[in-house]
Amino acid sequence: MFDARLLSGVGVMIAVVEAGSFIRAADALGLTPSGVSRAIARLEMRIGIRLFDRNPRAVVLTEEGRRFHAQVAPLLSGIAEAAEEAAGASAAVRGRLKLNLDPWFARIVLAPRLPELTTRYPELSLELLVSNHREDMMAGGVDLALRFGPPDPSALIARRILETRIITCASPGYLARRGTPKVPQDVANHETLLFRDPQSGRPFNWEFHRRKNVVEIPVDGRVVMDDPSAALAACEAGQGLFQSFELGLAQWLASGKLVQVLGEWSDERFPLYAYYPSRRQAPAKLRAFLEFIHRIAANA
Repeated sequence: MFDARLLSGVGVMIAVVEAGSFIRAADALGLTPSGVSRAIARLEMRIGIRLFDRNPRAVVLTEEGRRFHAQVAPLLSGIAEAAEEAAGASAAVRGRLKLNLDPWFARIVLAPRLPELTTRYPELSLELLVSNHREDMMAGGVDLALRFGPPDPSALIARRILETRIITCASPGYLARRGTPKVPQDVANHETLLFRDPQSGRPFNWEFHRRKNVVEIPVDGRVVMDDPSAALAACEAGQGLFQSFELGLAQWLASGKLVQVLGEWSDERFPLYAYYPSRRQAPAKLRAFLEFIHRIAANA
């Protein structure tokens, strides 16, 4: 038989995960904090596991709670999608869209174009989480995540959005001081800005691709970063050579703030994938966002 109390408890649990505390979840649900606490206690008793670790500073899911949340969140989202569809939301772009985005795409590509999206869809609201980690990227009711790189085996739907070239660039001032590399081997004699791989925790290797030829160059840069805005600023200031996605760099290259080097060795390409949990037809707000990022990526 349908258990309405169980469904209600799951809804309260997801609200706590999204809000990060019982007090904020209570505000969002129109309940008292003690009411939220009782609902979680009833749910924990009903399913026989402790869902949250509580301390004065934070409320976080236990390991068992994370697994339970990963199983039930898509189901509750499916109920919400069905309700939206029944109400006509399948044709109207409205409501909140929660996104978990790769930092490069969020800061360099999307953020400068956000006014276009919010102007086009005045009933759409956005919550942006910026992270380059794949673990739990759909946690907390995320509707869609964007990550660069090949997809991992997963129950999520993975949709390739685009491929972008990997290019090497530097500021005009740096090249005037140190000279312009003519072949990949010249890079070993230059300062390099390294970017940390979020999966391995180590800096990405430097490779140069020309058709089927691949040359890997050992680099030992003194500066390692994991933030794209900081890396671009340092490169523009003349710190050294930087290997970057071409996506989003059009304005830097067109203005002359950055100069591409070794252009004939820039055939390496890296994919960008969108991830979302439901195999059902995506709601209008999600379809609209996917169409928008396709359009802006083509001109970035």
